[in-house]
Amino acid sequence: MIVPMKKVSLIIQGAKKEDSLKKLRKLGIVQVEIYEGQGEKLSSLKEQITTIESAIFLIGKQKEESAEVTTEEAIQIAKRVHEYSEEKAVCEREKSSILAELDRIKSWGSIDPCLIKSLEEKGVSLTLYEIPKKVYKALDDSVKTVKINADKSLVKCLVVKTGKDKEAEALRSIEDYRLELPIHSTEKMKKSLLELEERISKIDEEVASFSKYVESMKNGICVLSQEVEFETYYSGMEEERLQEGKEQTISYFKGFVEEENLDKLKKTAKENAWGLFVEEPKEEDNVPTKLKNNKFVSLIYPLTDFLGTVPGYFEYDISGWFLSFILIFFGIIFGDGGYGLLISVIALIPIIRALVSKKPVSPAFLLIGLFGLSTILWGTLTCTWFGLSPDQLPEWLKSLSIPVISNVYADKLWTLPWTESGVGLTTAQNLQIFCFTLALVQLSVAHVKCAVRNRKSLKILGDIGAILELIGIYYLVLSLVVNAEVFSFGLVLGGIPVGTVAIALIGVGFCLSFVFS
Repeated sequence: MIVPMKKVSLIIQGAKKEDSLKKLRKLGIVQVEIYEGQGEKLSSLKEQITTIESAIFLIGKQKEESAEVTTEEAIQIAKRVHEYSEEKAVCEREKSSILAELDRIKSWGSIDPCLIKSLEEKGVSLTLYEIPKKVYKALDDSVKTVKINADKSLVKCLVVKTGKDKEAEALRSIEDYRLELPIHSTEKMKKSLLELEERISKIDEEVASFSKYVESMKNGICVLSQEVEFETYYSGMEEERLQEGKEQTISYFKGFVEEENLDKLKKTAKENAWGLFVEEPKEEDNVPTKLKNNKFVSLIYPLTDFLGTVPGYFEYDISGWFLSFILIFFGIIFGDGGYGLLISVIALIPIIRALVSKKPVSPAFLLIGLFGLSTILWGTLTCTWFGLSPDQLPEWLKSLSIPVISNVYADKLWTLPWTESGVGLTTAQNLQIFCFTLALVQLSVAHVKCAVRNRKSLKILGDIGAILELIGIYYLVLSLVVNAEVFSFGLVLGGIPVGTVAIALIGVGFCLSFVFS
């Protein structure tokens, strides 16, 4: 069932806003409507959470050893991790730049720009060029070159400037082929590359050493999240000045409390001189939903949580119905008692381990166990075990099955009182009828519940129409899908034209549903 809630509005003194919120948090029974908080403190708290989360991601895999630190220390560790990360990024960029430069000049071997510069100071001006062969051969004789090496298309050479008349013009024609000297020598760049790689490796080790604090950092996130929630409420609460020109203010907010905890809230409000207004929730309110069922029905919660099918406050809690029908559907879908045994054994192992270690048994494993039992039951009723034929199964196992849906009688034709000789239903068709009947019951239950809710409104006629429509379509499906001879539209039972009634129900039901739903 859905726990009844009350909508409450609390009015407190502005000066005691923080203290009052702390008392409410300690009380732990009011679900405050979330306001959009603001302020530097809130932004700072959110930034700290983001910093720690990204630091945990940067640290990566956690080692087995663990060390505890405070939330403040966790924040400082996260900041250090980010500093290391930024430094590593700088090193990586420098490394990439050096590698690109080395790749650009690798065909020249070792180059030292300082040596070339010192020669220039002594009056020897050298320039490096990579010139296409055709252009090199066409160079004017005034250009003095020292050929270093050549391949099929390019010539690498040194050009020694002599200051001749035609030299300047010839050099301008090959300006595009001049090699831009690196800032540092090849040897110095290689040395810098090694140093960068060592530093990057050292940074990785330093960051990895923080892995022992990951658990504490996660705990720090939880603590900060609570502070964010508190600060959101604190900074987002409405505040009004009691009298113009005076500093005295009041703050107020709305929330929801379980009906059974209302007296506790009233008592606390009285003790702290809070203003309290209680009212019934309305459909436009965003009322939190709390489910309260017995232990058996609660087993469905792991599945509903996974599917995200928690009902709204003004909707129905279908947990019990959902559990009942899904157990039946699961058993039918797997359909084999042998598979059911395997599922039950798989679920039983962690259940036994939990019981032996005196730990609480996970509801998920209990639910899986129920799925296994459901499959065993369906396999028993239909005499389906490990895909074996009925001839291979013992007689006592066959006797446990229900004849009309059992594989033991798969070849038998089941006649009905109104059918002629030789006309009847097979076991497979009986199974179809069971499944369609199950669907009819499931959908009818939903509309009956809606009809009860709408009993004081004309909408109830829409729900009744939907039920009539379902009954008519049920017979239509039996005729079109299962067996048209057994469930014919001309069938008359006890003077009632069943087929005609079914069509009428569909027509009347559709009109009622269309008009009043």
